[in-house]
Amino acid sequence: MTSYVDVDLLADMKKFGTVDVSACFSCGNCTAICPLADNDATFPRRVIRLAQVGLKDELLSSKELWTCYHCGLCSDSCPTDADPGEFMATARRYAIASYDRTRLARTMYTRPVIGTAIAVGVAVFFAAFMYAGRGPRSSESLVLFEFIPEPLIHWTGIVVMTLMVVAGVVGVLTMVTRIGRQEGVTPRSLLVGGPALGRAARAAWSAVGIESIGQRRYREDCKDDMPVEPWFRRRWFIHAMTIWGFLGLFAATMIDYGLAIIGVKETGTPIPIWYPSRLLGTVAGVMLIYGVVMFMINRATRYNRAATKSQASDWLLLVLLLITGLTGFVIEVALYTPSVPAWGYWFFLFHVAVAMELMLLLPFTKFAHAIYRPVALFFYSLAGEKDRQLQDA
Repeated sequence: MTSYVDVDLLADMKKFGTVDVSACFSCGNCTAICPLADNDATFPRRVIRLAQVGLKDELLSSKELWTCYHCGLCSDSCPTDADPGEFMATARRYAIASYDRTRLARTMYTRPVIGTAIAVGVAVFFAAFMYAGRGPRSSESLVLFEFIPEPLIHWTGIVVMTLMVVAGVVGVLTMVTRIGRQEGVTPRSLLVGGPALGRAARAAWSAVGIESIGQRRYREDCKDDMPVEPWFRRRWFIHAMTIWGFLGLFAATMIDYGLAIIGVKETGTPIPIWYPSRLLGTVAGVMLIYGVVMFMINRATRYNRAATKSQASDWLLLVLLLITGLTGFVIEVALYTPSVPAWGYWFFLFHVAVAMELMLLLPFTKFAHAIYRPVALFFYSLAGEKDRQLQDA
């Protein structure tokens, strides 16, 4: 494969983070100390070198970008203070923007004022759109889905999900094409033959079930730079609470919608705590808020190496998640209040608008890690499966 040198690559990447690796002389300390580096993932050293010499295609084709969890050990050991951990975070932002064809992600990352204005504008648009289609506000009971009609929320959600999926799929296909070409992986090599299908299935389970949801390597191998901290302050646990909480809320919403379809309950009506959707939603909401608040505290206090340098895009995601979680609980309180609080309707409108925005912007913000990291981990696990088969042969 022909390599093209982009002399402006490193300068362009600096727009995505306060990092300067010009001091790096490729000593290899960062790779030697990294608990996740192995023969198939020699980061951060290799990725830094790709940026230094301008090999943009090779950098964006590297699965190693996403196998790093920014524990900070590499930055602590760097003899020239090149901060390789922050460089890897910057490279991931750059990759997200590069996979996005709309250039919205680039704007969100590199122009924080405009990015914030876009985020506020999207929320205002959804709120105004929902309000324009509002129905009556009952004073006898808090009937949320008459104030904002359920069909309006449903079909708006369908449109938002479709746009999100299209943007995500385009980005993932761009990423898969690049990494697949770099790794020598083709659709035929994945799908043709029993052994190939078995490898692909095991790699998919490892990437999604064991690593992305189970957080195995993050939990067991990627040690924090503050190892004396209790388990509930560990970065892997905070990260897991945020991911599991979000997934739990999404599942609770789907269950609630399913119960409405089969006629068990109407959407948005008060139900006992033991109902699956409410119980799951309550637990998941607590998990999400805990994770987000701890992330915010760590970043505000620069608690650990990963939180030392924060971008506006990092805070944007946390704020949107926090608003979604908190307003959800406020609505639940309003539903069980003996009187009919008028403020419950307005919190519901705010909650729906921000939730719609969060989903729409998912492929263009840091939340895109939830899309791209499992894909890269699939290729990483697939390479491991091939190595094991060769050793057994």
